[in-house]
Amino acid sequence: MTTERRPVREALLDAAAEILTREGYRGLRMRDVAEAAGVSRQTVYNEFGDKWGLAQAVVMRHHDRYLDGIDRVLSEHADLYSAVAAAVVYTIETAADDPINKTVLTGADGGELLPLLTTQAEPLLFIARTRLIDHATAQWPDLDPAALAEVADIAIRLTMSHVMLPHEPPEQVGHLIARLVTRYLAPTGGARGDRIS
Repeated sequence: MTTERRPVREALLDAAAEILTREGYRGLRMRDVAEAAGVSRQTVYNEFGDKWGLAQAVVMRHHDRYLDGIDRVLSEHADLYSAVAAAVVYTIETAADDPINKTVLTGADGGELLPLLTTQAEPLLFIARTRLIDHATAQWPDLDPAALAEVADIAIRLTMSHVMLPHEPPEQVGHLIARLVTRYLAPTGGARGDRIS
């Protein structure tokens, strides 16, 4: 992507995110996004293909910003257990009040966007997995890479399930997932798996 196209894409995503949270998926129209961003409707189609591609791009960018926050939270903790627990709490609490997340999960459009977090969530999961593994490998280089990849996938899926269907308090979920991660990694990574909530 050229630097000239980047501001146009960001303007389109900003406009689409605003319309999506206000009007829902059914109210998201390419012409409205184009008008709000000051470009032609064809520009929107050229950039995203169709309305679903536009909605997916909004969710993907939003997810990427979540991961920026998770990176920051992980960096604030020296030990793996505390870092994982804090990252899970951050994710659940941030998602609870997030307009885009609410639109996807509880929108009045009959769950049309829900596949982006369920049956069609693989792009999100791949990016999350890659970024978390890269971060953990850099911050805790003694962790076993194969075990880390396995448990990262499990931890992400568990966290997403609690975002979509909250049950226990975020702190409790954070400790649960942190225990799972550290106990799984303890034999090879020397992580602290004996800690309890």
